[in-house]
Amino acid sequence: MKRVIVFGAGLVVRAHVRYLLDHGFHVTVASRTVRKAEAILDGHPLGTPIAFDIESEPERLGSLVAEHDLAVSLLPWVHHPAVAKACIAHGKHMVTTSYVKDEMKALDGAAKKAGVTLLNELGVDPGIDHMTAMKVIHAVQAAGGEITTFQSYCGGLPAPEANDNPFGYKFSWSPRGVILAGLNDARYRRDAREVKVPGAELFDHQWQVPVEVEGKMISFIGYPNRDSMPYTEYYGIDPEDTMFRGTLRFPHWCAAIKQMARLGWLGTAQLDGLEGKTFAELTTRLAGLQSTRGLAAAVAGKLGIDAAGPAISCMEWIGLFSSDPLPKPKAPVDILTERMLAKMSYAEGERDMLVLQHTFVARYSDHRERITSTMVDFGIPGGDSSMNRTVGLPAAIGVRYILEGRFTRTGVIVPVMPEFYEPALEELQRLGLQFTESSEVIG
Repeated sequence: MKRVIVFGAGLVVRAHVRYLLDHGFHVTVASRTVRKAEAILDGHPLGTPIAFDIESEPERLGSLVAEHDLAVSLLPWVHHPAVAKACIAHGKHMVTTSYVKDEMKALDGAAKKAGVTLLNELGVDPGIDHMTAMKVIHAVQAAGGEITTFQSYCGGLPAPEANDNPFGYKFSWSPRGVILAGLNDARYRRDAREVKVPGAELFDHQWQVPVEVEGKMISFIGYPNRDSMPYTEYYGIDPEDTMFRGTLRFPHWCAAIKQMARLGWLGTAQLDGLEGKTFAELTTRLAGLQSTRGLAAAVAGKLGIDAAGPAISCMEWIGLFSSDPLPKPKAPVDILTERMLAKMSYAEGERDMLVLQHTFVARYSDHRERITSTMVDFGIPGGDSSMNRTVGLPAAIGVRYILEGRFTRTGVIVPVMPEFYEPALEELQRLGLQFTESSEVIG
């Protein structure tokens, strides 16, 4: 029996682990809090929950990896290289859902020498987005066409009926990561021009993105998702007009997070002197103001924005101007994370929603064609969230294919090759994730 160790027991682990158990693998779930691992495994005879904290006991990592055939890292991305190095040292494979950073990319040669597969970017974004994009790209190329425009948007959001707060957002995975993504630099090509975006200006680059959801057109806001340009190499295309990967949100999120960042609420440095203070007092301090009186209007004036606009309304709703006492964390972003998690989590029975849409323009010898590939998926009330399934299931399929010998490439891998994505997309469709494509001749 093949043995898998899953590091992490967060919000996207349950569907992943259950798929592996259902396919006869022994699964060890290693979590800093063992009861989380126990809850995920729910007494399954093929499951073993253990307590493990990679930060406080890194010396155990190698022995844990050595006892298994494959390691899945669902830890924060900063720990992936350590897990990968342990896998290389012990000749074990690895799967992650995270972007390939330089530290991981540097392990490609060592992984190949060890005969080890390090399969990365195998969640939803990144992951399903790569696979559905490559399906279209390879079909166009096989028909003699050339991609001149590639535009992709993805967002994990509340279903329309659960969209009941001013931010238009609820958390189905790490809140801190979602918030800090608002500080990322970005790069893309649009209208045949390459654009570099400093993190402070990220939300100045946004567009309306209409998508049909349950028979109704919804106008989302889309903005750049990190650096789009490396995907010209990954995807084997170099679109002369547009190369763009973006994130989807409901209106008001971008305006609110941008102004909260300007105010200092996304700061990661620990602050002193917060004991016994209130949210209003910290906001006053961050804004460089002298008094909490008339705070909303004073902050609006400091930022040069409308006091009746969406950004101030969101700050007021989340309580940044309130007399509520601050929680224990000392960094502003961690205080904000705790507050948002308390007020912006899904209620029992509410659905989340995952929206993924690619738009291509393909040029052939005698015409041009616009192709749209869309996935709209919803969480199951009382069951797994869409985020849980769309992140966890692709990674679980990757684990299965590696351990069954169906995918044998070694090195640092991203899932853009047909021998992986074709059967993987078929399996995801079997599991209920539906992808639709449409096309029209445009000249």
